[in-house]
Amino acid sequence: MPSSPQPAAPIVTRPVPPSEPDVVTTPLVEPSGDTVVSDTPPVPAAPRPTRPAPATTDLTALILPLDVPAYARAADAVRAGFLAAAEAAGAKDKCIVIGHKDDGVLAAFDEARRRGVRVVVGPLLRDDLKTLAISDATIPWTIALNRLDDSTPLPPEAYSFPLAVESDARTIARRAQADGVRAIDVIAGDPPLMKRMASAFTGEWIATGGAAPAALRFDPSPEALTLMRRNLTRAIPDAVVLALDGNDAALVKPFIAVPAYASGLLFERPDLAVVRDLNDVRIVEVPWLVTPDAPEIARFPRRDLGSAALDRLYALGLDAFRVSQAFGDDPPERFELDGATGRITLVDGRQFAREGRFGVYRDGRLVPLDFAR
Repeated sequence: MPSSPQPAAPIVTRPVPPSEPDVVTTPLVEPSGDTVVSDTPPVPAAPRPTRPAPATTDLTALILPLDVPAYARAADAVRAGFLAAAEAAGAKDKCIVIGHKDDGVLAAFDEARRRGVRVVVGPLLRDDLKTLAISDATIPWTIALNRLDDSTPLPPEAYSFPLAVESDARTIARRAQADGVRAIDVIAGDPPLMKRMASAFTGEWIATGGAAPAALRFDPSPEALTLMRRNLTRAIPDAVVLALDGNDAALVKPFIAVPAYASGLLFERPDLAVVRDLNDVRIVEVPWLVTPDAPEIARFPRRDLGSAALDRLYALGLDAFRVSQAFGDDPPERFELDGATGRITLVDGRQFAREGRFGVYRDGRLVPLDFAR
């Protein structure tokens, strides 16, 4: 029986070490309970030069809120994916997991520093990342699994790798323009996560030359849906963006006669009735869910976590391990990887950006858009 195909190696370029060391000068998981993390535009790095806490081992530490009940399942999904990738690489014995309770993230980083780890993956929660950012602590090279959403800069030793709805919004904007869409409407719900997606899409659409899209507020009442259809037929767009969860998107879809785009990060596993109403909606999703047999991810073990949101966090853990392996004495200058969460690249602002894969609902299941018939 043929062996499983090996995943493509990431492209990594390291900087040339400086002749003199730099001088050290001294929340997908929202605090609200959502498991989609923030991906606001990168905050400029702090101007001070830095070196991380010195590494005395080749250990990688994974720091997660495993002892915070509200986030334990999300944290465990990330841990499972991370350790699965480490085992596949034969490097599980070089990884340690440090769990923490509420308000315990600084103590977890102190433990990682005490153990001389090479690189830390975490924190997962935005509030924990904010705590770390304002602490002014010297930390190892760190890959945070979230982003800050205010003017607070990341710690100078930190990079971010968020699983975020804003990334999907920007991917949708670029794909819609490539599809020839010129006039587009955005239908958004009231929850902050939906508004963030709508805002990120609109910003990317305008920044890449599109005219400002019409903004329509979602209201599930029959009268409001009828009014929305009237507005859509009065000035017919080329396409619409649904900044909605799966159930609300299914309510809206019968009123739309043009292509519709949405983010899978807002969707849980829909039941068959919902899937029928989502037929033909174009979804940007993590490859772990839309192309599970892709050669670059096929070797990794699968777990039934009972939730699409947890499946995505498992995929985040898989990729977070692979990103962490690009860090040695110095972080990479260049990085590219076709991963379980999408196409990952290192961009300005010390961010590992992610671009998901498009799927479309056909006959009750999500299939890759480019191969759908």
